[in-house]
Amino acid sequence: MKGTPVVVNVWAAWCGPCRAEAPDLASASRSYGSRVQFVGVDILDTRSSARGFMAEYGWSYPSVFDPTAEIRDRLGFVGQPDTVFYDADGRIAMTWPGPLTPAVLAKGIDRILPSGQAR
Repeated sequence: MKGTPVVVNVWAAWCGPCRAEAPDLASASRSYGSRVQFVGVDILDTRSSARGFMAEYGWSYPSVFDPTAEIRDRLGFVGQPDTVFYDADGRIAMTWPGPLTPAVLAKGIDRILPSGQAR
């Protein structure tokens, strides 16, 4: 994905705060289209629960299945949800442990988009 800003969100279908932020992630993904790639990391879950969650919130972006939470752990987080914002060169521009608010999501995306491309 080098060359494209990326938002990686660690989540689980059974996670209440993940459910709270899910509509904002879906909306941002639709709004930014191909300018920002969203990727989910579904942890400690079942595939059927994950698919149901993604359908419920209208997520059209990919999500990887991580039943052991190894990806989350390697990112240095201990809970979920968590989000990492990567710029187009693959550098971490911002991390956010815990649930996103619309303002935090916008701030992270502003940090990874080239100047003049925000919203």
